[in-house]
Amino acid sequence: MKTLFDLFPVLLFFGAYKLFDIYVATGVMMAATVLQSAYTYWRERSLPLMQKVTLIMVLGFGAVTLGLHDERFIKWKPTVFYTCLALGLAVAVWALRKNFLRAMLGSQLQLPDALWQRLNVAWIAYCAFMAALNAYVVLNYSTEEWVNFKLWGYVFPLVFIIGQGLYIAPHMKLAEHEPSPDDVEKNP
Repeated sequence: MKTLFDLFPVLLFFGAYKLFDIYVATGVMMAATVLQSAYTYWRERSLPLMQKVTLIMVLGFGAVTLGLHDERFIKWKPTVFYTCLALGLAVAVWALRKNFLRAMLGSQLQLPDALWQRLNVAWIAYCAFMAALNAYVVLNYSTEEWVNFKLWGYVFPLVFIIGQGLYIAPHMKLAEHEPSPDDVEKNP
């Protein structure tokens, strides 16, 4: 469900582009991202780091796109975003010896250290791939084709997330189940 919720601004962007143009679509995506962030904040009383970064980048690149009436800025946003994410993860793990994936998700997932390291490298490679793929589409295809790629290219993160889940599933430690008083009565 979270993935579908994350797709909300992209779907609205796609629809607005098909009905109007890239500039209306950019404004719609900016508004949808603000609404999505407000709803997340209302529900969780905080915004995850990635949501904050996405909000700032969508508003920043969107404002420049609209202000200069130049579609190149919104088209390059995914490349800049994924490049920054790949570089941030790489510097953190190889220069600072910190694994941000483990820091963000370690309280939810108990995985072996070596697996956290491999996941971090996988995320670096995935982000570098997505940055390069978006750059390729921006440089070689029309705006219409880029918008179509933006929607249908969402298959890449879905496949990556599903693959990652299948990869870590055998390594996950199950939470210890404390017997409740009812369990003790049923199974003396």
